[in-house]
Amino acid sequence: MRNWDPLYSYHSYKRIKRTGLVRASPPVVLAAGFLTLILLGTVLLALPAASQHPISIFTAFFMATSAVTVTGLTVIDPAVTLTHFGQIVLISLVQLGGLGFVTFAVVAAITLGQRMSLKHQALALEAFNQTSVSKIRRTAFLVFKTSIIIEAIAVLILTLWWSRDYPFISALYRAIFHSIAAFNNAGFSLFPSSLAGFVDDPVTILVISFLIILGGIGFSVLGDVSQKRTWTKLRPYTKLILISTLALNLIGFIAIWLLEFNNPGTLGNLSFKGQALAAWLQSVTSRTAGFTSIDITQLNDSSTLIIILLMFIGGGSLSTASGIKVGTFIVLVAAVYSYILHRKEVVLLRRSVSSDTIQKSLALLLVTSGLAFSGVLIMTIFEKAPFLTILFEVVSALSTTGLSRDFTHHLSTPSHVLLAVLMFAGRIGPLTLIYSLATQKRSRVRYPETEFQVG
Repeated sequence: MRNWDPLYSYHSYKRIKRTGLVRASPPVVLAAGFLTLILLGTVLLALPAASQHPISIFTAFFMATSAVTVTGLTVIDPAVTLTHFGQIVLISLVQLGGLGFVTFAVVAAITLGQRMSLKHQALALEAFNQTSVSKIRRTAFLVFKTSIIIEAIAVLILTLWWSRDYPFISALYRAIFHSIAAFNNAGFSLFPSSLAGFVDDPVTILVISFLIILGGIGFSVLGDVSQKRTWTKLRPYTKLILISTLALNLIGFIAIWLLEFNNPGTLGNLSFKGQALAAWLQSVTSRTAGFTSIDITQLNDSSTLIIILLMFIGGGSLSTASGIKVGTFIVLVAAVYSYILHRKEVVLLRRSVSSDTIQKSLALLLVTSGLAFSGVLIMTIFEKAPFLTILFEVVSALSTTGLSRDFTHHLSTPSHVLLAVLMFAGRIGPLTLIYSLATQKRSRVRYPETEFQVG
């Protein structure tokens, strides 16, 4: 941290007065932008025209925070409490919060590339999974183009499918709302009990689930796939994210199905097709989306723990998902595997992983785990509820997943404030940490090694 310097402060003041510009790091600007968007959303949702009956400022603030951080936790039912105007405000906040974060991450990477040495540029490019500053610029345009195309296709399919049961305008409106929510990995829904009414509807479940996957896999991966279009030409990172995403979804799908197929409260009373679709959606949506087609309050504890793990891992980097990210999880697993086999290098697809990447992954894991532990500790002070329910709620907020065991609206005001803080931290925290690691000054001082016992 810079020591306070009166001369530097004076010159900074003169520069701000002359130009009207305040120099701030990308994470500071990001946090300020998100807070501004949340406050604007709060004001709009608190307007009489936004709800069927007046809601408190704090309720509007919580819903705005949940929307901007693309979480989906609710203290009101958007379909019942909010008017069309309020619902449009809510889903607009989701779109701005989801794509705005990704775009800002790209801008931050460009800033890092322009203002840093070649050595630090390389670290910044690695942090955002790119190979050149010019590619990072192209990614900014890719974000908007890709999202518009994917959401438009989903809107078309869902509108045609839902128009069988709803008037065309109503089907179109619901299709737009749910396509934006799903692609941005936010679990808001205009249907009673989320997607429970479509539990055995393959079109709805598959469209929503693939929107979640595409939104959460990462725009750098989507861009690489669209450009290369051949498996052998894809970057190692892209291959690993695709393989890991498929593996995590399939493992969650099989585990939830096996653990719940005899549970009458969840899958037990469904047909074979219904069980498969419900288990698949629950596995996919646990990766920071928040939609449900079954009553998750009736899940066995074993299934609940699996969902908590999936929420904690989250989606890909530079995506609308949160969590520690799939890439972080892969690196940590590879590091443990290399240590067990006494290998000096951590290798993934015949590529060695740098020590900076490993340290960054460990930092993300410890920081996120620390926030989760602190959140659970604080909530246990204010709430009298089963520990697993509290853990589930905290991890859901921190990973911006939006799943809840029918617990959010029963919480006290301090716990709601805690959830809002966790949602905000879970959304901007990783970028802040990456930026701080990428811009840190490297000391030229080297100290002698010493033996230090661990394990």
